[in-house]
Amino acid sequence: MHDLFTTHNVLQNRRRFLQSTGMGLGTTALGALLGGDGKPATTPHHPPRARRVIFLFMAGAPSQLDLFDYKPGLSKRFREPLPPSIQGGQRVTAMTRGRTQLVAPSMFGFHRSSVSGVYWSDLLPHLSNVSDKICLVRSLHTNAINHDPGKTYFCTGSEIPGKPSIGAWLSYGLGAMNRDLPDFVVLTSAYWTGGKRNVQGLYSRLWSSGFLPGRHQGTAFQVAGDPVIFLSNPAGIDRTIRRRMLDATAELNAQHHAEIGDPEIRTTIAQQEMAFRMQAAVPELVDLQSEPTEVLDLYGPEVHKPGSFARNCLLARRMIERDVRFVQLFHRGWDHHSILPKQLPGQAYDVDQPSAALIIDLARRGLLDDTLVVFAGEFGRTVYGQGRLERDDYGRDHHPRCFSGWLAGGGIQGGIAYGQTDDFSYNIVDQPVAVRDVHATMLHLLGLDHERLVFPFQGLDQRLTGVEERAHVVQGILGQA
Repeated sequence: MHDLFTTHNVLQNRRRFLQSTGMGLGTTALGALLGGDGKPATTPHHPPRARRVIFLFMAGAPSQLDLFDYKPGLSKRFREPLPPSIQGGQRVTAMTRGRTQLVAPSMFGFHRSSVSGVYWSDLLPHLSNVSDKICLVRSLHTNAINHDPGKTYFCTGSEIPGKPSIGAWLSYGLGAMNRDLPDFVVLTSAYWTGGKRNVQGLYSRLWSSGFLPGRHQGTAFQVAGDPVIFLSNPAGIDRTIRRRMLDATAELNAQHHAEIGDPEIRTTIAQQEMAFRMQAAVPELVDLQSEPTEVLDLYGPEVHKPGSFARNCLLARRMIERDVRFVQLFHRGWDHHSILPKQLPGQAYDVDQPSAALIIDLARRGLLDDTLVVFAGEFGRTVYGQGRLERDDYGRDHHPRCFSGWLAGGGIQGGIAYGQTDDFSYNIVDQPVAVRDVHATMLHLLGLDHERLVFPFQGLDQRLTGVEERAHVVQGILGQA
């Protein structure tokens, strides 16, 4: 019985090894890491426009009506019931189901940007000033109506937990560009000014490798202490001793791998080597003393606060400089079911100047042309009010049918607005863009065909854009090659 059990395990691990290293784009990615050359691992499907991505994810869902989707006609409809022809029997959350849906116009002004002619909220003056480099998409839509599945869907391509995240797919498909830093780094922040309110937790499955080999997992940097957990050696252990320990451990792991063929053992060896190199690379990366005062001022006063969105934007630029493939910034606190006018200005303050500074900084250094910057939340907010409803005091519920985001750099056409919603910012009337279309477009700009970037799992060639519905590259937002 023992021999049969052992034989079964060996065969199962060999199957896993073949699936993980012999049947997909990840073969050379793993080999490159173990070989230590730090070069891109695969040949793209077509010439790429971008090499790296910074994904600014606004967890909680910003209100498109108050920030991006200008609807001046709503001012005359204050407290009017939302017409049934507009609502159309669409699904609503349990928080507003069965209640009269009364229109809540935005109390914030909008202006036409002097550099692009596109309307932007007065809460976003810095982004307005660089909007000639931004494509504002007003016609995004998604399936999920609640935060958990909504965030999971945008970050992994599926509402069901357990799938690989975008950064993991890119690490798997394109490999590493810097042998001393992870392919995929995650930075988190929350509403910084005026205190934190309704700041939901995040979960590591949003940057997980899912069923892909473990080395494609995102590495989350910490706000306090070591930037990465256990980065520092304990007292009495220097770099020479650590090197000897790793060599001995690697030898034992290699013997174990030779016996059972489990590919995750190779991943462990590679990750331990990466951790050793990061001990030298990460402290220099996060040390901002070399940054000129002019650059620090560009990102705004919050850049001096560890864990702030501003500081994370600057760190993202430093990572991009060092050829980290995918950097994802999560900024929490956008879930405004009540007192939105009190909370939203602080949220906008947190992200406006740093996001604009990031675009300017990348452009000055010649990095914006091949770095794709994406800004979005998990869904939008309703035109009807929630909670107290006054001209200057209202909240908004979840709304997956339409929302706004923006993209810049990396092959994107700047200075335009794409897509259109109805007069209530409730339904899309022109150029709809599904979340899976955003994913397909991101992959396209990085030289990858979303239908060919696959990984065999559970009898299916899995892909980021899924197999249930067809995804499309949004050609209308791409700049001239």
